[in-house]
Amino acid sequence: MTSQPAFIQVGALADGFAPNSHILAPVDDLEGRTLVLTFADGSVDTLHFGTAQSVEVERVPAQAVRPAQPRERHVCRVTSLRADIYFVDYIGADEPLAEGDGQPRASSTSYVLDLSRQLCTVVVGALPSEKETRIDALTRVERGMELTGVQAQIRHGRIDADVGAPGAGLHEPTTELIGMRNLYIYSATERYEHIYLNENFYAWQCLSGVEAGLGDVDRCHTIGIDTSLYLFIWREKIVPTLGVIMIDLERMKTDGKIFGYHGSRFDALSNFPVGAHARVLNVTQYPE
Repeated sequence: MTSQPAFIQVGALADGFAPNSHILAPVDDLEGRTLVLTFADGSVDTLHFGTAQSVEVERVPAQAVRPAQPRERHVCRVTSLRADIYFVDYIGADEPLAEGDGQPRASSTSYVLDLSRQLCTVVVGALPSEKETRIDALTRVERGMELTGVQAQIRHGRIDADVGAPGAGLHEPTTELIGMRNLYIYSATERYEHIYLNENFYAWQCLSGVEAGLGDVDRCHTIGIDTSLYLFIWREKIVPTLGVIMIDLERMKTDGKIFGYHGSRFDALSNFPVGAHARVLNVTQYPE
């Protein structure tokens, strides 16, 4: 009888991915720049990149009656899969998402900055507390809740321009990945397969690595950024996990991050970079 594969915490996953990983090197292209991001919901984020890997964020919420948030400085990671398109990521949020009791959740923020077309997307992800994490699946169904307690708030906008200004349409959800079965090689030891089922769910399995033998179907969101370039977000339901990844199917490369708790005590966070070489194994074409 084979042993039962065990789900692991995100901190242990980070340890497995770290050696000789295929992540991109950070870039310093945004150092010294200030970018004003105006979103479709009326909110405005101003990003001040003081150094290559630090950013100060000023946020004006959508509701005019609410004051601007104090400027916050974050240590960030800035990478680029394509010329003039940047992925900026850090732990924390300038307006954190809250639990049902109003307490702020552990959060992270990821920006996609397309300077060539002056477009932007931001993902504010939030982890559930220990209490919410321990709500079982049947109870969630009975209460009309999502199966995952991980949240993701996604906003689209323009850079240094009003949302209604002439130009390319804003980033938006896409169905272009549906039907694809892709292989992602994160390092010499870590290999995963993704099957994109529909607009809301994808299936994954670990072919080799620290999660070998594990697999699941989880909630996901796919945003079209450019031709064959996608922002893919997933929210796992068993171990609280948020993935935010750029997928470039021209370059056959990915880069992004995975966010979760470092251990089972819910008192430390892990926000680690990941990147993979990609391969499209096949594409399922469904009959009309």
